[in-house]
Amino acid sequence: MTSPRITVALSVYNNGPYLAAALDSVLAQSFGDFELLIVNDGSTDDSRAIIDAYAARDARVRAIHQANHGLVPSLNLMIAQARGAYIARMDGDDVALPERFARQVAFLDAHLDHGVVGTRVIPITETGEPRTDWSIDHPIEAEAVHAALEAGPLLCHPSVMMCRSLVTQVGGYRAAYRHCEDYDLWLRLDERTRMANLPERLLLYRYSTTQVSHRHALAQHYGAAVARLARAERIAGRPDPSEHWRELPPIDALDAAFGRPGVARTVRAEVVRGILYHPDSLAGGGLPLIAGHVRETRSDQAARVSGLWRAVARLARSGKPVAALRLAKALARG
Repeated sequence: MTSPRITVALSVYNNGPYLAAALDSVLAQSFGDFELLIVNDGSTDDSRAIIDAYAARDARVRAIHQANHGLVPSLNLMIAQARGAYIARMDGDDVALPERFARQVAFLDAHLDHGVVGTRVIPITETGEPRTDWSIDHPIEAEAVHAALEAGPLLCHPSVMMCRSLVTQVGGYRAAYRHCEDYDLWLRLDERTRMANLPERLLLYRYSTTQVSHRHALAQHYGAAVARLARAERIAGRPDPSEHWRELPPIDALDAAFGRPGVARTVRAEVVRGILYHPDSLAGGGLPLIAGHVRETRSDQAARVSGLWRAVARLARSGKPVAALRLAKALARG
């Protein structure tokens, strides 16, 4: 049996309201030489019934139903099960435009030094209308993607197509970097290949206030900061201490983990800077983080993250007066 060129890797967890549109968009691609591998990660809505109905009428659909293990184990399972030379990511609430796979396969076939290609996206609301108030123009050329590794948006995860052999070589997704597992993967792939984005907007990307970037902003910024540290260790020829971690250690343990002083302080400041515009994170685990940052910069005001008092006002405007008061007290003591 001939293997398909592409494995479409789609992890589903309670995507019932959007799932049919996502599956229809994959099955309607102009490039049809693919398998659609779906891991239903313990959904409690009607996702399983929808998946089984599609699998019954299209032989390209291959479904795996499992108890809930989370996104990272589901993605790694699909990498292990994939038969295609290319893996195309897709989420159960997004919609791929008909030419997406054809354009990406053509690009990777023509650019053998590239192992990853994403696309620009069209943001939509939870109900499917275009979002005119929000847009991201991901960098196009490989040099621009590489230049954005430290600070900018690189790739839209559900828009990418990747060479399966390269993803396997770097070890797939790492459990310790939950909530920023894609960013950690891009950092590791960048050491072995070139990555780019197509200029065309070939994915309708559903933007929701329940997304990881909203619900887990603190963990996401912390994980990204540690992933950059781990990359610096690899580039310097030193072992990556996070290689076998199942979870990230507390910030205060980072000096010992990386074998030098000052790592925790640097990461704390970086995470504080990252969550200043996320009121939920500021009001939750971000408050003790900021308090620690204020204490350790008491005698070095130049090292303090700017905009902390504006964050107090932002919390108050967001209906979190208690958190605003707590943050103000911490800043006043500092």
